[in-house]
Amino acid sequence: MNVVVDWLRRCGCVTGLLLLAIGGTATLVAAQAATPTIEGPVTGGAGHPFIAATTFDLDRVGYMQEEFFISGTATAYTSLAPLSSDGQWALMPSTTAAYKTRIVVYRPKIPRHFNGTVFVEWLNVSGGADSAPDWITGHVQLIRDGYAWVGVSAQIVGVEGGTGVIGTPALGIKHIDPERYGSLVHPGDSFSYDIFSQAGQALLHPSGPSPLGGLPIERVIAIGESQSAFRMVTYINGVDPLARVYDGFLVHSRSARCSDLSEAPQPVISPPRPTLIRSDVRVPVLTLQTESDLAILGYVTDRQPDSERFRLWEVAGTAHADTYTLAVGGTDLGRSPSAADLIVTTNPVVGFFCQLPVNSGQLHFVLNAAIVALNRWVRYDIAPAEAPRLEIMGTAPPVVMRDVHGNALGGIRTPSVDAPIAALSGLGGAGSSFCFLFGSTTPFDVATLETLYPTHAAYVAAVARASQRATRAGFLLQRDARLLRAQAAASSIGR
Repeated sequence: MNVVVDWLRRCGCVTGLLLLAIGGTATLVAAQAATPTIEGPVTGGAGHPFIAATTFDLDRVGYMQEEFFISGTATAYTSLAPLSSDGQWALMPSTTAAYKTRIVVYRPKIPRHFNGTVFVEWLNVSGGADSAPDWITGHVQLIRDGYAWVGVSAQIVGVEGGTGVIGTPALGIKHIDPERYGSLVHPGDSFSYDIFSQAGQALLHPSGPSPLGGLPIERVIAIGESQSAFRMVTYINGVDPLARVYDGFLVHSRSARCSDLSEAPQPVISPPRPTLIRSDVRVPVLTLQTESDLAILGYVTDRQPDSERFRLWEVAGTAHADTYTLAVGGTDLGRSPSAADLIVTTNPVVGFFCQLPVNSGQLHFVLNAAIVALNRWVRYDIAPAEAPRLEIMGTAPPVVMRDVHGNALGGIRTPSVDAPIAALSGLGGAGSSFCFLFGSTTPFDVATLETLYPTHAAYVAAVARASQRATRAGFLLQRDARLLRAQAAASSIGR
């Protein structure tokens, strides 16, 4: 059944069919995501898309940027029963509304460099404006392997403005660049899930100009970080069985529970806590979590075992956001030594003043490995490695167990915690706005470094061993391992 359905979807004959168990009876229900109208490439206004992403010219890495408007009628959903913690939801369409939003496309300039996979990111609006944290954090690997990337303005705050997560005013792109975006219309976040489905359809079956310039798309994988990951869980549990648009999901830094399925002025439908990802998920799902996500955002209660189509990766020494995403990634062309450096700063972004140096772990290297592993899983049905869980005691509050140097026990290990020069934590952050999610970095004193690494060669060897273990385990790529070894060799540790 699934093979036939997916073939029908790809050929454009139907978006999907779903067997829903309603009242104990299997009922065949037609389900599809509409194909929106596409306009573009968009010009005018400031002359470029407004998005918080990398800041270098994509031409320098052989990529190009374009923006398109998509529009149509979006559907909100209702539940046939109270939403359950197991994620086994059965949804039905409810109200509809007109919408017009935008997608931003980054793709290889040379068609033969495209590898056939598009990562579609649910743009994050936690800070009150559209941002692309997964592009910032994972763009080096996406560019290395020739992926296309598409960012979707799926939520009302990113388009119309309003109030951000921390209560700060959010202008929205319509107000930031009214000449360019004045025609956009967003009916509210109850419709965001179908808008995200339709964005995927716009890539697969464009009604109008092809957003990818006619590149042959073989796979579309959805990705979202933080608030976008919360929404991704709701999408996977309820909407994906109906829409059947995406071939895989990378859920990055989710919390306990997930986002509301429906919001005012529609009837409010909230998921329970905890909310697991459904065990019968249709396509591969890889969930990538930091210490902050488990201990601060409460994900420890939502942990679930690995299965045929689910993997959970928890990474020691990492925070919800860190110095790479906040300070380094925006300008990293893939050859930056600072990508492997320990960055010690309390002011990673203009306007952020944290009480402690924010986390400088190596989550971005694990994200690179996750991108490769998920694409392989979707393409060849080769599942990623199963990862050990972080060692955590209790749930109220959860306590991350640590070694004598202050680094977490268990979880995915990187050289930053297995050949450490600092205590790296996803906790302890404080200060302005989101600092509580930025964790902390506490460099070791000279005496500790001398004890651990009496010579420079000892430090270089420790990093090499840790890199080799992580690479063999499937959580670090060879290219990143080489960068880490080169950084260690160039350092002053042990000299």
